[in-house]
Amino acid sequence: MSSAERSRLLRSLAWAPTIGLSWLWGLGFFYAIHVTVTYGWLGLAAFALPNAAGLYLFGHVLGAPGRNPAEILRAVEGRYTGLLLACQLAALALTIYGLCAHLLLPLFGSGALLGAVLLILLAAASGHAASIGALRRLHGAYLVVGVGAALLAAHGLARGAPSAAVPLADFDERFYGLMLPCLMGFLLGPWSDVQHWQRVVAIHREGGSVRAAYGVGGLLFLGLLVLNGALAALAGQGIPVPSADGIPEAQQAVAQGLSRLGDPTITAAFLVWAAIAAASTIDSFYCATRWLLISVTRRSESPLLAFLPAGLVASPLWTLIAAGAIAAGMIAANLSMMYLMLPFATLFVGATLCLACEALGARPAYDGVLCAMIGAASALIFLIGYVSPAGGLLAIAPLVGAVAALPALGNLFAGRRAGEAAPASAPEAAGIPTLVVPREDTVASHGFDGPWFVLQLLPTYDDTNSVGNVYFANYFRWVGKARELFFHACMPDFDLATTNFYILTRSFNHDFRREAREFEPIYVRIRIASYNRKFVTLAHEIHSRTQGLLGRGEQSLMFVDTVRYRPLDIPAAVMTSFLPHFVKDLPQDIARDVSRPRGGALGGLAEARPV
Repeated sequence: MSSAERSRLLRSLAWAPTIGLSWLWGLGFFYAIHVTVTYGWLGLAAFALPNAAGLYLFGHVLGAPGRNPAEILRAVEGRYTGLLLACQLAALALTIYGLCAHLLLPLFGSGALLGAVLLILLAAASGHAASIGALRRLHGAYLVVGVGAALLAAHGLARGAPSAAVPLADFDERFYGLMLPCLMGFLLGPWSDVQHWQRVVAIHREGGSVRAAYGVGGLLFLGLLVLNGALAALAGQGIPVPSADGIPEAQQAVAQGLSRLGDPTITAAFLVWAAIAAASTIDSFYCATRWLLISVTRRSESPLLAFLPAGLVASPLWTLIAAGAIAAGMIAANLSMMYLMLPFATLFVGATLCLACEALGARPAYDGVLCAMIGAASALIFLIGYVSPAGGLLAIAPLVGAVAALPALGNLFAGRRAGEAAPASAPEAAGIPTLVVPREDTVASHGFDGPWFVLQLLPTYDDTNSVGNVYFANYFRWVGKARELFFHACMPDFDLATTNFYILTRSFNHDFRREAREFEPIYVRIRIASYNRKFVTLAHEIHSRTQGLLGRGEQSLMFVDTVRYRPLDIPAAVMTSFLPHFVKDLPQDIARDVSRPRGGALGGLAEARPV
């Protein structure tokens, strides 16, 4: 292994602590205790292995060669902002609930809740002030301290006799029914977690290996679950505490063991470990949610942003407050943490599957209302099966939720079949030129991306005005440049010296939306919007990689003879060269989506081909 490869590997592995800790949150931390005490060591294995596998597979898929997580997220974040926020809300509420209901209240009573509020505020402040790189380093230190504290707690608990030994396996109908929901929830969970999207984007951006980072991070996470299972086994089964539905739960087993032991040092050690697990989730939530909302609001065209400060809209504080309120309500009603866990295996399944399919290249087929309605039905089936208990109802609940994603799954598999069949149809496009350009060049690159012709530019200081924005006239110049390159790609043999027609601009308009600055990657897109016998209308859009849409407009072209400049019908040469790139009634998701390349100018190969 060369020094460069070794350095890349070490950079990648440095992300493992934050990957493992940020995925631990309340569900992994306290539910590992519950399943170990209630269902035994094999129950812990059935819970932990799919959980760690889902985390690893997320990184393995997005870390595939040629896959750019930043581009994928930018293409889907607008449609899935609601899903990503809802998942953060549920995860954060679950963390706060677990910390308070299963540790602080059993040990210290309601007076300890002020300590929970202090921890939440400090962790949120860390997430606000720190970048994802700083959190990576902070979580590395957290891991060392937290695991050390957990081992100290384990050593102390081992000195006391457990109330009852943990069995190898003690399964019931509810356990068997939960197997499939756990499998689907854990395998899909990372796809709807913006914390891990932020991590894969950061790892990829710094040139690290996403696969290596998530491989080690998944193993580390598995080890943390086993560590908590071992703490539960050392504490013993304790006394199960029934929730409002009458179902006993064992998440408080370690807290009960600490109370029996009565050693303040050991109790403090476990509190440190629990506080670190909670803090690493809360600061990650704050950092990632703010990152997402800033991106969404920056690209949004909502008129509400004209009245509300963007910083207010993009603040994660609203989600944090809502999560705290949900957790407080759950504790007051003595509800089980299962009611915060079930959305990941029911309500969110359809939407998360749609997101995963789009990330893998499927055409968008996401219907948020449909996913919500089917997901709600799935959640209701799950609740009935959980309380009854009825293992069959529990097992089919996630499958019902997945029904909402059938169109997306169909698009995914249809796209793969089309991709496999593509070489057979290649001879039909033999007459169309293929342009090969870099994916992210520092100079202009251009080519076709479906029906759009795309020119990639990088403005420099000489393109800006006195206040640092790109000078307005440059946008017109760039559209003109894109048009000329579009013409040249379609008619490479066009010669002004021998042609019998000229192409003239009949009208041009452009609607400005946002300002760009130097070194902000720009994409100019142009396509044939409509035509009649004599005139062709070209639509154009100018996008920024960081801000989204900068402006759009259109221009009308006419054709004249080269002698008397008399108007002509569209020449046959133009019809033959350009109209293969005309798509009537272009779908809106394709017309507006510049962030997601489809094998064109933004994706490594720019192909001029009929569509």
